Amino acid sequence: MSSLSNSQKNSAQDKKYKHFLDIRDLSKQDLQDMIILGKQMKDMQENRKYPLHPAAPLQGKNVALIFSKPSTRTRVSFEVGIHQLGGHSVVLSTDSMQIGRGETIADTARVLSRFVDAMVLRTGCTDDLLGLAELSSVPVINGLTPTSHPSQIIADIMTFEDHKGSIKGRTLAWLGDGNNVASSLIEAATQFEFALNLATPTNYAPSKEVLEWASKNGGKINVTNDPKEAVRNADAVVTDTWVSMSDSDNEKQARLKALGPYQVNRELMNLAAKDAIFLHCLPAHIGEEVTEEVFESSQSVVFDEAENRLHAHKAILIWSMMGNDWRSYGSK
Repeated sequence: MSSLSNSQKNSAQDKKYKHFLDIRDLSKQDLQDMIILGKQMKDMQENRKYPLHPAAPLQGKNVALIFSKPSTRTRVSFEVGIHQLGGHSVVLSTDSMQIGRGETIADTARVLSRFVDAMVLRTGCTDDLLGLAELSSVPVINGLTPTSHPSQIIADIMTFEDHKGSIKGRTLAWLGDGNNVASSLIEAATQFEFALNLATPTNYAPSKEVLEWASKNGGKINVTNDPKEAVRNADAVVTDTWVSMSDSDNEKQARLKALGPYQVNRELMNLAAKDAIFLHCLPAHIGEEVTEEVFESSQSVVFDEAENRLHAHKAILIWSMMGNDWRSYGSK
């Protein structure tokens, strides 16, 4: 989770840019307005007001996309979004950078800050994100770390509200591994004021630190080992993959065995609200965390969710890079 000092955060504000590191770092008003802006971005595209935003907020600006992990949706949504906003993207793999040969994050931050106007980092090390943000003189955006995935959650909130109206006061259920996406969803539940039930095995419970933060900030979070309890009357059921490419065969088998009872299937969906939707950030492993029946059902909005990554990421870019005037870009 984000651990920049107040002085560092204030410095970013003084320079009229903002790091997008975790949901908890933003005000509730900024988060709500970011969702509105994302919806406006989507409306402009659907009404063929693209490929270039009429206000071209990123005209003449360059954004580095730095990936230490493989990416489809995060890379394409940010790259296309930057282009649609009039900017230029530079895609970098840590394998092809000097950082992969021992150059420090500190040096990388100070060098890239002189070349580009913002950086998006997808990394397997949260400290790398924090180190980059601490020393960068341009906005740093969290494209995924092992502890959070806030850019995904902005798209998830957009998707829920596209289909079911305001998320405030509603109930969502998370089933499976209490991972990085679950942590960001806990933060979102607290900031957007919806209830969140998380059903996980004891050994795969959500971060205690995030749960403590949510409790201190009025979050309505319920953690249980019972998937039926979690989904009962929920307005949306959410899950994520259980196994990553880095897991050994033994780890994979252990995870599948422990998480098996938390598979999103028809029986569990029938316990949710009659009009409940199913969300998954993708890629999905059909037959593991979700059945094909649910994934391909009319309740599944996973491809709308994937599409909304594009518009959510444009809103994040504008919020991060355009200073105090960022809200005005949705009306132009």
